[in-house]
Amino acid sequence: MTVKLSLATLPDLPAKVARPTYDRASLKAGIVHFGVGNFHRSHQAIYLDELFNTGLGHDWAIVGAGVFEGEKAGQAKLAGQDWLTSVVEQDSGHMSARVTSVMVDFLTPGDAAAVIERLADPAIRIVSLTITEGGYFIDPASGIFNPTHPDIVADAQNVAAPRTVFGIILAGLRRRRQDGVVPFTVMSCDNIPHNGRVTADAVIGLARLADETFADWIRDNVAFPNSMVDRITPATTDRERGILASDFGVEDSWPVFCEPFKQWVMEDHFTDGRPALEKVGVQFVHDVAPFELMKIRILNGGHATIAYPAGLMDIHFVHEAMENPLVRAFLAKLEREEIMPTVPPVPGVVLEEYCQLIERRFSNPKIGDTVRRLCLDGSNRQPKFIIPTISDRLKAGAGISGLALESALWCRYCFGVTDSGAIIEPNDPSWDRLQRTAQAAKNAPATWLAMEDIYGDVGKSAAFAAAFGDSLDMLWQLGTQETLTRYLGDRL
Repeated sequence: MTVKLSLATLPDLPAKVARPTYDRASLKAGIVHFGVGNFHRSHQAIYLDELFNTGLGHDWAIVGAGVFEGEKAGQAKLAGQDWLTSVVEQDSGHMSARVTSVMVDFLTPGDAAAVIERLADPAIRIVSLTITEGGYFIDPASGIFNPTHPDIVADAQNVAAPRTVFGIILAGLRRRRQDGVVPFTVMSCDNIPHNGRVTADAVIGLARLADETFADWIRDNVAFPNSMVDRITPATTDRERGILASDFGVEDSWPVFCEPFKQWVMEDHFTDGRPALEKVGVQFVHDVAPFELMKIRILNGGHATIAYPAGLMDIHFVHEAMENPLVRAFLAKLEREEIMPTVPPVPGVVLEEYCQLIERRFSNPKIGDTVRRLCLDGSNRQPKFIIPTISDRLKAGAGISGLALESALWCRYCFGVTDSGAIIEPNDPSWDRLQRTAQAAKNAPATWLAMEDIYGDVGKSAAFAAAFGDSLDMLWQLGTQETLTRYLGDRL
């Protein structure tokens, strides 16, 4: 027998499923969150759940929001269970389940007027975001806000009916300014270098297209704290729903499975207060940059390192990739020889120990993270996680053979066929362009590097172009397995 998740059935859940110790009726909304996906529910929502369980912060509950039609499916699933979420943590020696109740509402995605009305409410003091790396309208190569994007232009021309998250945030800030209400903090929880600054650039950049004075007011009055967030959280499938039902007796339409590890490092810079998250493990620091750079280069760059060779060798799960001796050795060699040397010292962290922790996390056999998820959206992820490292190595006159191979593996993957001949289904918002370019690059490798919006000046480096071309040629002639073997033997 299973129990269908809802507020009414919380008392009926099996004893081994942890549930909130707070009364949902005692909560008041203090945060509007855009992008209610799995990561948000395994990370920010968990920290708040832990805080609420201590009896603190009950005026910081979450109201979900979104701008895309596709988000309505998730909203409907959560509505059917009173906004509750089951979160299962697991690794090889641990498996536990809990139910969180920190969300008190989820506004209809795309209903801009309703979201703006809620943003105008003085009780809302933080607007948080997990809208993916590609959601910030930035030029991939430079990391600078792109004011010419059609959606941004449309919002600038019609501020009363915005269709982007930043247009909606601007409308909410405008209402608060008119009403004399303290502005909310805008808090990015996405894996982007300097995510607070990037968010500020998007909000203020859009405002400048319509009203310079208003843009200056935002610059002077709104906080955009930088943060580093971390927890491996795969997508939900029937596999996860089945495990939750069979192992824990809970029926949840949209559960979240994740690793036990989680981390959140954040600047203590808020416009109108914040939850006391330091009491549940959030680390507030003056400068997030060292932690952020470490995580983005070693963990996210590490994910990219194992993703494409594993994808080309038809490996399905991430832990299976780590069980492959060539993939694991490729990660270890590239991290220690080319990636880690570009990471400056981080307060309180030994980088070698951090790298070993990452390898253990990637090897978690229970999490069910897929190689395809890691391969997703390379056109937005490579310019953030890999290409800046290449740039730093080139500036230092250091070797880039492993990074060039990683980039060649991405190009080879985007060709759309694995080494065995299996079709790779589209896996990037720019897949058609990437596939065309990868096909042309098979005989003319420089074609790939000519994507200046992705590679910038790195693509113009003769040293990188030569190493990239050699790697790509070898991948086509010998295949992924033999190419990795030669790299690991210093024969590339």
